[in-house]
Amino acid sequence: MKRRQLLLGAASLVASAALITACGTTPSATPTPAQEPTGTITFWSSLAGMDKVAAAFNASQNKIKVNFETVPNGASGGYAKLSTAITAGNGPDVATIEYPQLAQFVSNGQLQPLDGLIDKSATLDKLSDQARGSVQLGGKTYALPYDTTPMVMWYRKDLLEKAGVEVPKTWDDFEKAGQRVKAVAPNAYLASFYPNDPVVTAGLAWQAGAKWFSTEGDTWKIGVKDEATQKVANYWQKLIDEKIVKVEQSFSDKWSADLASSTVVGVLGASWSAPGLQSRTKANNQAGQWIAAEVPNWGTPSNGFLGGSSFNIPKGSKNPAAAARFIEFLTTNPDAVKARGSAGSAYLAFPGLTPVAKGAFDASYFGNDIYAVFDKAFASVRSGWQWGPNWDLTNTAMKDAFGKLTTGGTVKQGIETAQTATVGGLKQNGLSVKE
Repeated sequence: MKRRQLLLGAASLVASAALITACGTTPSATPTPAQEPTGTITFWSSLAGMDKVAAAFNASQNKIKVNFETVPNGASGGYAKLSTAITAGNGPDVATIEYPQLAQFVSNGQLQPLDGLIDKSATLDKLSDQARGSVQLGGKTYALPYDTTPMVMWYRKDLLEKAGVEVPKTWDDFEKAGQRVKAVAPNAYLASFYPNDPVVTAGLAWQAGAKWFSTEGDTWKIGVKDEATQKVANYWQKLIDEKIVKVEQSFSDKWSADLASSTVVGVLGASWSAPGLQSRTKANNQAGQWIAAEVPNWGTPSNGFLGGSSFNIPKGSKNPAAAARFIEFLTTNPDAVKARGSAGSAYLAFPGLTPVAKGAFDASYFGNDIYAVFDKAFASVRSGWQWGPNWDLTNTAMKDAFGKLTTGGTVKQGIETAQTATVGGLKQNGLSVKE
């Protein structure tokens, strides 16, 4: 398939009926027992606990051996390392790629379709439309999804109680709660705004009804500064100006210190945030004080995803059949979830695995049933969002612009800059683009 044709395939996180139908005709090509793959494969991932999952797979059978290698996460150079390795012909047999970046690896011709390699009836056919659509582009399947990742708010319930406020249900409530927290603790912030993590801004825009990327025939329509996103930008700028939220880098030492010291008393995160939040606050006697809650909405329950991972077979794999068997284990087998244990609090894509994850993850640190919140958060995720063919364009431009938020820049300027950079970059790639 030519690069231009490939880029025009819509990478919808909520698969359209046409896309599902197009992919539904792919025959299952599961090997017979005599044809079961053998050999050694390599697996790269930045997800905590995946070394234990690879070891569990190795112990479960003796035909395929997985050699595991920890790599940096995508934002810390993991994707650059993966892309370079694939291009050089020495990439892994199995890799971890988040949903926003998946289309870009596909458009660059760096991933092998799984059609004909996986047991479709035991994997894809059992997924929700939403999960299945997250890994399908142009009628082909390029990954199996690991988790679905609804946004979740995390709050210090003791400090909300001290301020005399309930858990905010709407964004108006959230602003008022922030004002009350500020009144009783002038140096405290209800949450943070992350200038280095535009995927969070994308999730907030998704929740508000934005559609940053869509296709009309052979044309990509770019709406990074659409009306819904403008509303989100103006709202968060107001919170920044009122010092209700603090502009700081996500996962930075400063952010971690602010959580530990109760300077920041809320976290806009996702279903996967629990281990990181616990590790940053457990030394400061905050056990039982953090709770999960649905993200405030604009008047009607709604949500979006934040991140989420898939497992893929890079081009150049010397043993794609064995890699496919391992990917099936990673994404559908309860033993894989048990092996990972408390390393992650993922809300898993394959039916029946989230209860296993709940049993494996020790959530006693938190003051409520976090998985019950995940269920509600997932149920209200809006349909219709899709990621574009080159997330790096949008991500880089927005990060650069958001880097000026503490020196006079605005959130609105950030999304406008990202819109311009995305449109211009895609046109340079030879795509048909409209705004």
